[in-house]
Amino acid sequence: MSNGDDEPADASEEVDTDDAAAADEPEATAPTLPDEPTEESLTEYLEEIEAALDDAETEADLDDVEALLDDAEEALSDADLPEPDEDDEDADDPRGELEDRIAELREGVEDARGPYAEDVVEAIETAASTLEDTEWTADGRADAADAVETFVDAAAEAVDDAVEADAIETDPDAADADDGADANADTDGESDAAADRIAVLVDALDAVAAGIGDADLDPDDDAETIAALLEATDALEDGLEDAEEWDDLETHEQLRAQGYYDVLGHYKDYPVEWAALKEHEARGNVDMILLALDSLQSEFMERHCLEAFERMGKRGKTEDSVEELLGRAGKRDEFAIRILGKMAAEEAVETLLEYVDEDSNPQLQKATFKALGEIGSADAVGPLAEKLEMENDHVRPLAARALGLIGDTRAIDPLADALAEDDSDDVRAAAGWALRQIGTREALEAVAEYADERSFIIQTEAEKAQATLDAAATPA
Repeated sequence: MSNGDDEPADASEEVDTDDAAAADEPEATAPTLPDEPTEESLTEYLEEIEAALDDAETEADLDDVEALLDDAEEALSDADLPEPDEDDEDADDPRGELEDRIAELREGVEDARGPYAEDVVEAIETAASTLEDTEWTADGRADAADAVETFVDAAAEAVDDAVEADAIETDPDAADADDGADANADTDGESDAAADRIAVLVDALDAVAAGIGDADLDPDDDAETIAALLEATDALEDGLEDAEEWDDLETHEQLRAQGYYDVLGHYKDYPVEWAALKEHEARGNVDMILLALDSLQSEFMERHCLEAFERMGKRGKTEDSVEELLGRAGKRDEFAIRILGKMAAEEAVETLLEYVDEDSNPQLQKATFKALGEIGSADAVGPLAEKLEMENDHVRPLAARALGLIGDTRAIDPLADALAEDDSDDVRAAAGWALRQIGTREALEAVAEYADERSFIIQTEAEKAQATLDAAATPA
């Protein structure tokens, strides 16, 4: 301001227009708690508190409003108010209505608070978890990287030096280098590259969250900064939401991206998934068969995938395939049990032994006995030997043959007893066959003595045992 003579105006003459305006405004009167609270006076008091809430501009103002509500709640508890008529559902309840009004105002206080820097950090941590927990496509990872980089730049601009704008390297080639890779890729290098890329993005978000925490933002003084950060986190969330996940793809698109169809040239079998399955079986690509089994939710493809494992036998045995089949075997899946036997999967013995005594389910027992025999489990000798005396003469032969496949000499005596005493020729013949498989002199002699047996199938086993003994006795 000038006084006309280019002389500085006297300081005493300077007037702060803002202060003058403020001086003209009447001071707000704090709500006054009624001396003798009644329904009317408490209602009026709460209306004054509502006005104070509407005028609140800072966290301190909101603290004052909350203190007033505490006073109102205490006054209400001491107030002598009429009680509603219990027999009249429509009767007024002054105390209940006032309690509801206080609760509503408390919610208003909470809604008016913040936002806080902690809200921003929490949103960033949620985004980091989304990055780690989501299975992205290659395009999805690139889009996620763009969203994170944009967020880092926005956060750096909002908080100045509290966040480094170069918290993440902007390297588009790194996002595209692992094209086609995902958590199920059968190339370890591709999977590692994808995981490394996600780790870089997560580290970037962690760095931003730490920078915001260190900035010590005040919800009043830094309200604009916090609002800008929350806007940036909203954009980050939208960016991650729009980025492509594997679950967004159709099944055939997922399989194509993971190389399932790469083995196909000219093919005659349809559907093409079956044609590819046959080629993967021929090449021993266990991971691809498991991929088809998991992805192609049809009974047709499930059956063919399992049949492929059955034909492959030990070639199809990997840690992952055994885990898949054990999960099915744990649900009494006889097909899976049969396959575990073909794989000679020792890992299945503990599960299979639980089914040995399932006398009410002979089909399950048959599959179990054969699988234990093919696995060659010594732990199964005792339980299987006991089954040589079970009632079902359709299952007893399977127990005998399983003991023969295992080949443990501890089974000689129970098998010899079955050969001598069982009422079923099928069981006796199976016991004779099992003794021949064990193949010791004692076992062979136990069979050979039945060469004159009336039953042809038993006589045949005895003759084969005798021939083996004769061959062993003949000098070379």
